[in-house]
Amino acid sequence: MLTPGTRTADAAVEHIRGDNAQVLLTCEHASEHLPKPYHWDEADQWLLGTHWSHDIGAAEITRELARRVGCSAVLSRFTRLLVDPNRPINHHELFRKRAEGRAIALNATLSTVETGRRIQGYYREYHEAVERELDNARKAAIFSIHTFTPDYEGQRREVEVGVLFDRHEDAAIRMRDFFTQIGYRTMLNEPWSGRQGYAYSAEYHGRRLERVCLQIEVRQDISADERHQIYISAKLAPMLVRLLTGS
Repeated sequence: MLTPGTRTADAAVEHIRGDNAQVLLTCEHASEHLPKPYHWDEADQWLLGTHWSHDIGAAEITRELARRVGCSAVLSRFTRLLVDPNRPINHHELFRKRAEGRAIALNATLSTVETGRRIQGYYREYHEAVERELDNARKAAIFSIHTFTPDYEGQRREVEVGVLFDRHEDAAIRMRDFFTQIGYRTMLNEPWSGRQGYAYSAEYHGRRLERVCLQIEVRQDISADERHQIYISAKLAPMLVRLLTGS
């Protein structure tokens, strides 16, 4: 039997199990790992360690927050370049073809068989793991943790934390105000908008089960710093359920 805080992993998903069933953490871009039989082509080596391959610091914040809250978490164990679990299945970025004007060799020539293999073995495995956790925690709110690059294709981002939402504006405003109070320049639906599908995973599962759901984005010069990872988690943990649900 798994005890609270136990971490297990399979090919697609890392699970953290906790007793607090009021919230589930998810981290769709946690890893830059490319599982066997895939391998990084020499032409794609430059993508490693960048925001293109994963959300830098997101996994560390998720694990630390799960530990402090005592809740469960689901984290991906595959690079978003293999298949992106935070995009709808018909989205043009499900298998990203280019980054910074350069072709991505991993996705240069994808057959129908290969796209199906990745969708079944990784994309669906990830979302089925989230579904199982939510089925076991029937009132849990969903809190998705992401990070973003300070400079996106030449565009400097001044915002430090973004709160992405579609339906749950009241919860988003509470979360924005909280991050502002603890010292971060925070905006709603920046640098991406939850109303344009960029909080897909949280919204998909939230709508399906009528759960409160939000996604946060932390700028990567902040999220990569262990001091900020601990500070954010320590401040957020005792407030998380109240911020999400208002109770």
